[in-house]
Amino acid sequence: MDERPTPAAAHPAADASVSMEDLLLAVGRAGDRTAFARIFAYFAPRVKAYLRRLGVEAGSADELVQEVMLLVWRRASTFDPAQSSASTWIFTIARNKRVDALRREARPEFDPTDPLLLPEAETPADDRIQARESAERMRLALRELPPEQAELLRLAYFDEVPHSTISAERGIPLGTVKSRLRLAMDRLRKALRESA
Repeated sequence: MDERPTPAAAHPAADASVSMEDLLLAVGRAGDRTAFARIFAYFAPRVKAYLRRLGVEAGSADELVQEVMLLVWRRASTFDPAQSSASTWIFTIARNKRVDALRREARPEFDPTDPLLLPEAETPADDRIQARESAERMRLALRELPPEQAELLRLAYFDEVPHSTISAERGIPLGTVKSRLRLAMDRLRKALRESA
């Protein structure tokens, strides 16, 4: 009696009646290339059709199919037929790959030359000096104002307190607050022109 295995028994991928689950197990246990070739031939076109139905362009779908089938090859040892069928397992991988691709599309690639990422250009020295001189002229001009007008300017323009609030807090009519602010601004402009 000849006990040698028949070719189908020796190589489960050669037997047409072997299930996809058994083929995946053969790939996972022994890295069976023939079994993987059958899995690829069966699932690659189906995965592509699935991705196309999800709206993936043909070229991108081909790339995703390659990624999916590569993961099937690499992760076949994690397949558990008690948990899911081969098709459920493979289509879950395809769905996850599609989600990953959508995330990559939504998140732009890092561009080190993006103007938002570059440090602000340093202000030229002459501009810094001019700004310092202008600030000093402003301080001196504010000191020349009567204290009440200087205080109103500080509240209205530096602290951004509304005119109506200044009126209520100081017990001054709103029209008086506005006229004092106008008078203070006129004096300030005049002082700044003279110091320039």
